[in-house]
Order: sequence, then C-alpha cells, then structure tokens
Amino acid sequence: MWPWHRHICPLQEPGAGKARAARLRMGDRALGWVRAGYNTLPRSWQAVKAVRVTCGPQGLHCWRRPSRSPGTPTHGCHLRVGAGGSSLFLPGSPAPRRVLVVRGCSLPTADAEKTPGYWNKGARMRLESALALQPVAWRAKNIILFMGDGMGLPTMSAARIYKGQLAGGSGEESVLAMETFPHVALAKTYTIDRQVPDSAGTGTAYLCGVKANAKTLGLSGAAVYGKCRTTFGNEVDSILHRARLAGKSVGIVTTTRVQHASPGAAYAHSASRSWYADANMPKEALRDGCKDIAYQLVHNTDINVILGGGRMYMTPKRTPDPEYPEDPAQNGTRKDGLDLIAEWLNAKQGARYVWDKKGLDAVEDDSVSHLMGLFEPKDLKYELNRNASTDPSIVEMTEKAIRILRRNPNGFFLFVEGGRIDHGHHSGRAKQALMEAVMLDRAVARAGELTSPSDTLTVVTADHSHVFTFGGNTLRGTSIFGGSQGGVVSIPVPTYPFCSHRRLSWPKWELRRGTWLGQGVTMSFPVPGLAPKKAKDKRAYTSILYGNGPGYSIRDGGRPAASLPAAEDKDYRQQAAVPLETETHSGEDVVVLAQGPMAHLFHGVQEQHYIAHAMAYAACLEPYATEPGCRAARRASHGTQCSSQPLLALLALCVAGHMVGG
Repeated sequence: MWPWHRHICPLQEPGAGKARAARLRMGDRALGWVRAGYNTLPRSWQAVKAVRVTCGPQGLHCWRRPSRSPGTPTHGCHLRVGAGGSSLFLPGSPAPRRVLVVRGCSLPTADAEKTPGYWNKGARMRLESALALQPVAWRAKNIILFMGDGMGLPTMSAARIYKGQLAGGSGEESVLAMETFPHVALAKTYTIDRQVPDSAGTGTAYLCGVKANAKTLGLSGAAVYGKCRTTFGNEVDSILHRARLAGKSVGIVTTTRVQHASPGAAYAHSASRSWYADANMPKEALRDGCKDIAYQLVHNTDINVILGGGRMYMTPKRTPDPEYPEDPAQNGTRKDGLDLIAEWLNAKQGARYVWDKKGLDAVEDDSVSHLMGLFEPKDLKYELNRNASTDPSIVEMTEKAIRILRRNPNGFFLFVEGGRIDHGHHSGRAKQALMEAVMLDRAVARAGELTSPSDTLTVVTADHSHVFTFGGNTLRGTSIFGGSQGGVVSIPVPTYPFCSHRRLSWPKWELRRGTWLGQGVTMSFPVPGLAPKKAKDKRAYTSILYGNGPGYSIRDGGRPAASLPAAEDKDYRQQAAVPLETETHSGEDVVVLAQGPMAHLFHGVQEQHYIAHAMAYAACLEPYATEPGCRAARRASHGTQCSSQPLLALLALCVAGHMVGG
C-alpha cells in the first residue's frame, strides 16, 4: 500500500460538459499513469457519475466513477506522460466550488516545434532583425559594466534554463535579459603569469586596461604578488577612476565584500588581493608604506555609491557589528584604530551610510550625493539564503545606485558584480551559483528599464569560468539540477490552509509544499530529472558535475549514487572528479555582451583588457578623451540636464551625422 500523507489537498476536476483541455508543462521523461484517489474515501465521495477530460494521449485525464468497494478511488485525475514509471495521487472532491485547474498538457516539444515552418518563421524574424541592426555610432554618456564572477558560458546556459524553469517553463527556450543584447564578443582571460586566471588579475584587465599578474590589483605586470615595494610606480588607473576625473558620477555594487578582488580593481593598487584591512597585511608591507584595500576605498577615488558587504574591515578592532552585536567574530578588525566609515562621511557633503535594507529604502532625498551601504561584515548572503526584509538584493542595490548616479548631467559609470556566482561554484553548490546568475540577469533587466540605450552603453561579461558542466543526455524539460521539474496546479481551497505547510510524500519522489496564490495553492508535479541512463558503475548521476572540488566522494569503494530529492536542495554539492577543498576556475574564454553607443566595438575574439579600452573610447575617457567626436559629445552631455529623452536621442543623431561627415 502506498504510504500517502493523511493531509492531502482536495481537488475537483471540471464538471461534465464544462471541461476544458487541461494544459500541463512536463518534461519528456516517461512517468506512466498518475493516479488519483484516496486510500480510504468518505462515503459521501462514492457513487459519483463517471466523466473523463482528455487533452491527448500524453496529458491529463479527469474522471468520476462509482465505488465498487471501500477504499477504491472514485474521483480524480490521471496524468499520463508515457508508459511505465511512477504514480501520483490527484485526489478529487465533491465540492462543486473547488475546481482543479492544470496548465500545460502539451510537452515542451510541442507539435508546432515538429514542423519546419515553426523554425523557419523564427529564423526569418531573427534574420530581419539582424539586417535592420545599425551601430549606434555616437559616444556614450553613461556606462554600466555588469560582471558575473565565474559566469562562464556553461553557467550562463544553465542559468537560462533555471530562469525558465523558475517561471514554470521547460527552460531551454528561455532568454536571459543579457542575451537580448545585439553585440557579442569573446574575451581571453589568461593573466601574464597564469593560464587559468584569478579575479584580481582579470579585474585589473577589464577595468584598468592592462594584463597583470594573478592576485594583484590595479598594478602592471611589473608588480610582484605579495611584495609591497613593487607597487610604487606600477599603479594603473581604472576606468572608474578616469570617469570620476572626467566629471562623471561613479559607483560600485557587489554581492561580495566591497574590498574583494573584482570591485577592488576599480580603485585599489595592491600587491595582494587579500590585504582587506591592515590586520590582513604582513608587518613588512605596513613598514614599506602600503595601504590596505579598505583604506584605499575611502581615500583613492571619490566614489559616489558603494554598496555591498565588508563592514568589519572598516572599523577598529573589537567594534561591535550593528547587525550581530553579540557575535565577536563579526567585530571590526582594524588595528590602526581608524573608523573608515566615519572618515568617509565626514569628508563628503551629502553623504549617507546605511547597513540594512530599511536604511537603503529610506534614501530618497535628492540631496544625497554619496551613499555607502555595507550590509554584512563580509560577503552578502546568497540569494537563496537572503532575508528579503532585512537584506537588499542585487536588483535593489543596482536600482538605488542608478537613481543616484543618473542625476549627474555629465553621466555616470557603474560597476555591478554578481560576485557570489563564483562562491557557489567554489563550494560545489550549483543551485546557489545559478540563482546568483539569475539575479544578476534580473539586475541587468532592471537597469535597462531605468536607462536608455540611446545614451547608455551596457556591457555584461565574466572575469573567468569554472570547471562546471551539465550533460548526460537529459531530456527536454528536465530540471537543471537533476531533481524534479513539472507542471503547475492551481487549487482554490481556502478552507484547507494546511496545503501551504504540509508535504505529500510517496516512494522516491516528493511533492513539496504548496504556496498560496490568491485563493489557490500552487504545487509541482515532479518529473524525474537525473541523467536518463546510469553510469558504468550502475549508479545514477546528476546532469551537473564539476571537474574538481568538494563534491568528490568515495563510499563503500565507489561513487555514491545521486538521489532525489537531495539533488534539488540549495546546498546540495554536485559530484566532482578530483578531490579538492574548493572547486577551481577554468581557463576558457568568456562572453562579452553589449548594447548602446559604440556597442559594436565588442566583436570577435579579444584580449580581456580590450574591454576597458572599448568602454573608455565609447565614453571619451582617457586615453581617448581627445578623439574625434568627443568635444561634441561633451557639449551634448552638458546641455541635456533639463532635456527630455527624445531630444537627447535627436541630438545624438546629429552628433553622429557630424562625425560621419568629417
């Protein structure tokens, strides 16, 4: 007997004569019949007239029938997606006001996709769009650089699928906001000294415009990692610093600590990426006159917006953290006694400091010209662990930064890092990494709503990739994590609140708790998502795997079999081939996507440091400030403070015409 949970949510199929063709998006994986009914039914549910609702051989079949014996299912739905496999109860209920609504009877590989016309029509539309594409040849007023730390092409592809599955779709046909950008290039990520790079050397490349050595920030290749004295005379300025010197407002948004390698390359010159505070520096480096990265954050460049983590590196040792005052491990770490937050506030007119979402949301005053928000002692929490009431998301931080920076009539430069994609991969937790990538994409989409491609160059890239893959011949619609991906059932049952808190369990698969949507409950019908065939060791495996990392495991002389629902857990560690404490970066090229003025400069296969040069040229920043067209662009920028967007676009067109005409 199947061990069904006694708290099962009652459902009702559409009545006879009023039945609709149900639609349920499922994977191609064969489940067999999904049966409906109770182990033991109340007498009032028996002797119900039979009715069947069918939407195809692989779909939903709803029925009623008289009970032949106590305990026989009398009322409910079958879900058929193939022969053989598991079963699932979809119990019925005689209450006429409770209606079962199932969306998606057809599979993701719908009948339309089986016809050549479907693909030909789509290709023609894309071809027409490509033929109509013209370069935006005038200069950019604003630049936004989105950087997904560790967001290699496999991560982008998997994040695209995850995004689509989060929206209830199959996933493969989904489109990331960044993928709508018309111009694409590849960037080679090696550093001067390493075939497989780190985030410091790559950050120096795409922000400062020169290749450098690994683990060094804002320094040329002449600097030696860990040697303070090699810093002096080898400093290179970032595009953020040059934008500020040109009169633009500048900002940094990151989900890591703001002193981390990627944001650090925007303002710091350090022989070691690990010198977050003076407490993290060797005595020799301090004696030789080097400054820690947190100190340089406050003193090197006048940055208008700083949002991320890293509170502990800004305050004196033993200073209690405002969010975790009882935890000494979160206290300030500085040995020099400096309160860098106070120094920053005192040095800036119109400056504001916040440390939680409530404080960030309260910043609405136009008089705020400088904003520092440090929301954790170190890195921000993963999105899947984030408390939405106390911690801002990368989307919210990006929006706040843009709203402050865009007040400057000269324009702005904003660097946004989805830094914890990298951390999720290093820990071997793919779900954490991919959710971070999805959130970065949402920030890209929100930035697009707040800016215009007529005057804003937006670039999305990664610093490096990871030894992350997904494969195994998984079927269309399979969960990207190898767990369960199914359809959506909306059940209006407001008298059964337990449906939003309980679970329905059965052998092998688990139907997770429902979530209230208005008066209904939403549940997922699982489709097995492990690789279709077992490995040579006769054990199951997930689609996602790592080349190395903490997911390596040997039990009883072999690799443990992957199992469900464990593989769907946010902290599940996918299996790895080589045992390492942390998973490593990989050395393949990364994608660069761009839209807006001069976005066509991003094309082909380029060295990574080219990114900084293309952005600087697009915005008339050093060393390209005197290039043809820059004087007219500056006049246009100064004259549009009170202009509407259409007038700005018209002016930009005139400038472009002047450039073409000589």
